[in-house]
Amino acid sequence: MQCVKLPISVSVEINLLLVAVTVSALVTRLYGIHFPKAVVFDEVYYGQFLSLYMKHVFFIDESGPPFGHMILALGAYLGGFDGNFVWNRIGAEYTSNVPVWSLRVIPALAGSFCIPLAYLLVVELGYSHSSALGACVLLLMENSLIVQSRFMLLESVLIFFLLLAVLSYLRFHKAHNSSFRWFWLVTSGVSCACGIGVKYMGMFTYFLLLGLAAVHTWHVIGDRTLSHVSFSYQTLLGFTILVRFLALVVLPVIMYLGFFYIHLTLLYRSGPHDQMMSSAFQASLEGGLARITQGQPLDVAFGSQVTLRTVSSKPVPCWLHSHKANYPVRYENGRGSSHQQQVTCYPFKDVNNWWIIKDPGRHSLVVSSPPRPVRHGDIIQLLHGMTSRYLNTHDVAAPMSPHSQEVSGYIDFNVSMPAQNLWRVDIVNRESDREIWKTILSEVRLVHVNTSAVLKLSGASLPEWGFKQLEVVGDKIYKGYQQSGMWNVEEHRYGRSQEQKERELELKLPTHSDIKRNLTFMAKFLELQWKMLTVKNEESEHKYSSSPLEWITMDTNIAYWLHPSSNAQIQLIGNIVNWTIANLSLVVYSLMFLTYLPRRRRKVEDIPQDTWEQLVLAGVICFGGWAVNYLPFFLMEKTLFLYHYLPALTFKILQIPVVIEHLYIHVLRKAFGGVILGVLCSVYVSYHNLSPLTYGQPALSSDELAALRWRESWDILLRKR
Repeated sequence: MQCVKLPISVSVEINLLLVAVTVSALVTRLYGIHFPKAVVFDEVYYGQFLSLYMKHVFFIDESGPPFGHMILALGAYLGGFDGNFVWNRIGAEYTSNVPVWSLRVIPALAGSFCIPLAYLLVVELGYSHSSALGACVLLLMENSLIVQSRFMLLESVLIFFLLLAVLSYLRFHKAHNSSFRWFWLVTSGVSCACGIGVKYMGMFTYFLLLGLAAVHTWHVIGDRTLSHVSFSYQTLLGFTILVRFLALVVLPVIMYLGFFYIHLTLLYRSGPHDQMMSSAFQASLEGGLARITQGQPLDVAFGSQVTLRTVSSKPVPCWLHSHKANYPVRYENGRGSSHQQQVTCYPFKDVNNWWIIKDPGRHSLVVSSPPRPVRHGDIIQLLHGMTSRYLNTHDVAAPMSPHSQEVSGYIDFNVSMPAQNLWRVDIVNRESDREIWKTILSEVRLVHVNTSAVLKLSGASLPEWGFKQLEVVGDKIYKGYQQSGMWNVEEHRYGRSQEQKERELELKLPTHSDIKRNLTFMAKFLELQWKMLTVKNEESEHKYSSSPLEWITMDTNIAYWLHPSSNAQIQLIGNIVNWTIANLSLVVYSLMFLTYLPRRRRKVEDIPQDTWEQLVLAGVICFGGWAVNYLPFFLMEKTLFLYHYLPALTFKILQIPVVIEHLYIHVLRKAFGGVILGVLCSVYVSYHNLSPLTYGQPALSSDELAALRWRESWDILLRKR
């Protein structure tokens, strides 16, 4: 105890400005978030996934990774939500079992904490606390950010992680001798991973930070002042580069995988999106296909009864199918067919999906004892279980794809058209040249022996005579890996009945067995990630969709909610004064930069070097943050909405105090506080006037609503009494 000096004291510095803006943000975002107690716009979309999380049912959301959904699900879990609510329309009243406050509180908190993060970010860029306070005031009274924060939506969560990532990296960059330096670097990497995990839009800011880190690392490589330390310069340099790489690249990748690991661990039950996945993936889920196929014979043998599912899920997952209907003698365009039995791909489970794998050298249609497995390279025949027709292809044009061969169930019409029903088994994902064909696990290409055509799903739909089923063809110019030409055995049993009638009864029975197969996490992750990136829902024009050009001047809005009996409504409309001065700040910054840059090249230094570097860094963060979060949308073909612009808008607003402080100190050289005060008053007036549309209350009259339609393009809803 003698080494302890008494008294022990602790000093704490409290930034009252930071506390004040944080409290104000909490008030503006959290006030009355339980209202309306009804589904608001995209809550109808996220709520469906929320219910599936609560019930542990598997789903795919191709719009983004699962971390954002898990954050919303955390709020639902803490609120005791059981997942029982029908998310079928905007405006539907929430039932008593839906904890509305809990569902909305996490996005509201994230939106609130964006304000103090903005304060700290402006200060970290080297600007005054007054400028930081100004940025906070502008963001506090930005109606669009308030609206997006108050409901079960993800943009506020995304913006929170983006600002935290940028702030943390700047603190790391500037804290050369601080013991917390590496903590800030790790925090930046974690925040980047979380941002990407919420929405893929987070990658835009992540790439901006990676570029900035690469430039800073390049400067570190050339910094010879580091050689004064006790160990070698090369060792320190290598350590610095390695740590940055681990924190900003390796750590986000590991966390991204972790999000999916938790996602797949939580969602272990079969659900409505199962059929988009492979048979192996479906079989790993509890219920559904796993219940049907659990423990099927693993090795496919001669005499096996199987259903063959296409590996491709485009346009829909389907099974090789035939039925007692023939191709028309002539098609509508005048081309002729073989008039043999139709073979199609059918997107539903059906007894006509069953085929028997036959050894061409034997007459037996049952599995021998012991079973003789089918291996890679073996020649087989496929006999349709219910009609006893052999799978056949020949030099006759397919009905919808005349460049490919027709695939049929062979019928001998005695017209000099011999059977061509031999197929070679090509196991694509084999590990050896004599690998056995495995149920569910093997991806098989069936190659026609006579013509070398590959059995393939063309994706075209047949006309009425083909019952609108999907066309199957023999493709003679098949090259490379194409999922449409891959098949896997999904349901499988060992055939025991030689007679046709007994076999038909056998085919209608469920499969039984007790062998369990599980996919590894990486196999499931890679398949799920591929589906998310490649399988897209059909995009349709939405009433409130918009183009990126409309966002700049806010020529569009979105009606989020309308009261069923009054004019009370919630609209995604921004503070028009904010948007206007933010646009001006971008123009002014561009003019300043383009003026300073050539003059400095000619050694005319209008401002000190430190100020120039500060201005450039602020431009990279604010102007660059706006650009990378806005310009990529011009290249996207998806349906876009105004809320996609909110991350870019946040960075654009942060540009305003940067420009104003620089003009005040280095250009105008005179006080223009009155102008700034007038602008802030205008921002407040705009915020106050639009607040009934932001908070949904109080309800306004039709005349008052009409007066708020400051742009002709705004769609403000007026209820006629």
